[in-house]
Amino acid sequence: MSPIIIGLLFFIALFILLSLGTPVGLGMAVIGFAGMLVFLSAPAALSMLTFVPYETIANYSYSVMPLFFLMANVAFASGITRDLYNLASKWLGHQRGGVAMATIGASAGFAAVSASSIATAATMGLMAIPEMKRLKYDDRLATGSVAAGGTIGILIPPSGLLIIYGILTEQSIGKLFIAGIVPGILEAVFYMVTIYLLCLWNPHMGPRGPKTSFKEKIMAFSGCGEMVALIFLVLGGLILGWFTPTEAGGVGAFGAILFSMVRGRITFEKFKKALIETMMTTGMIYFILIGAFIFNNFLALTTIPNQLAYLIGGLPFPPLMIMLFIILMYMFLGCIMDAFAMILLTIPIFFPLAVSLGFDPIWFGIIIVRVVEMGMITPPIGINVYTIAGVAPEVPMQNIFKGIIPFFIADIFHVALLLLVPSVVLFLPNLMY
Repeated sequence: MSPIIIGLLFFIALFILLSLGTPVGLGMAVIGFAGMLVFLSAPAALSMLTFVPYETIANYSYSVMPLFFLMANVAFASGITRDLYNLASKWLGHQRGGVAMATIGASAGFAAVSASSIATAATMGLMAIPEMKRLKYDDRLATGSVAAGGTIGILIPPSGLLIIYGILTEQSIGKLFIAGIVPGILEAVFYMVTIYLLCLWNPHMGPRGPKTSFKEKIMAFSGCGEMVALIFLVLGGLILGWFTPTEAGGVGAFGAILFSMVRGRITFEKFKKALIETMMTTGMIYFILIGAFIFNNFLALTTIPNQLAYLIGGLPFPPLMIMLFIILMYMFLGCIMDAFAMILLTIPIFFPLAVSLGFDPIWFGIIIVRVVEMGMITPPIGINVYTIAGVAPEVPMQNIFKGIIPFFIADIFHVALLLLVPSVVLFLPNLMY
């Protein structure tokens, strides 16, 4: 039996395990280990089980993950998210659909201190949905804007998916972070324009909120000024070459702790909870990575990535058309798989193909993470939709899915822009030292 046939059979076995609810990391580790037994020998497979976990956990560059997760959890525990929402609502709330726009703006701000789309959606949902209900917003706009706004959390740095992409492809995590800034901001702008157009078409969908004075708008900065300054310091330091990504994570985590203590906004119990959340998230990510590396070693033996790259690369289509096919495939996979599984299973296959076609690996990473985001609001998986359903259980699920349709259309236009104008993604990374 050829290596490719064996690889395809083991791929099917992996999908069966995942469909039965097996954790992604465990499923990939089991299939990878079994595949190594078939291709090599028991001693070689067992040896892999020893050195892969050690090399993953002992790798200094991977410590960027827990540091940024700690920054996010401390910021959340200190209430920075409510300050960001208050800031956005003071400036935008008086517009038609203004509270929904403020939710998008606050989601973008929270994304800068969070590596999680789900956390962004849940946090913003708890604060924004009750306010939009009070103002008699249409349920579809209220829930759809929060679910879509949450997806910004995995594009604007720090991003858990960008970290994993960087690790899997050995690309600069710092450049990936910087490359996500402009697309992330543009995503928020596209969503705000969508809300504006919806409310222009039907003003009853998003009634105006109360007006605020200019003084109140300025005062709203006082609650989150230090954290905003910290974000600019961390990202600016990456662009100017002051910090490595790991050092930037350390600066961010230390700054979040320091500002929270100076303001008296974090107790020992809150800090303890932030540490526990950080350790749990880090442990989960490391477990997934270990499983992915074991599986990738097996995948290399099957020659599937090289053969697929050779096959698709030889098609009589221009590279941009092939990239469009890849994007459409990711959109389909987003309907049936979660984001981490998609990245871990497909990047070892499609990354060599993208590089062979001449695409910039940093640009490719942003495009893929952006398209994976779309899967977080599409049925039947749509994890952000289910998160909002938990926050607002009185809103029927079909109304939430209807609410995300305009934002999904905005996503398509946004991806088209990134696809056709790569400089939108690469402008800032090219400035890095």
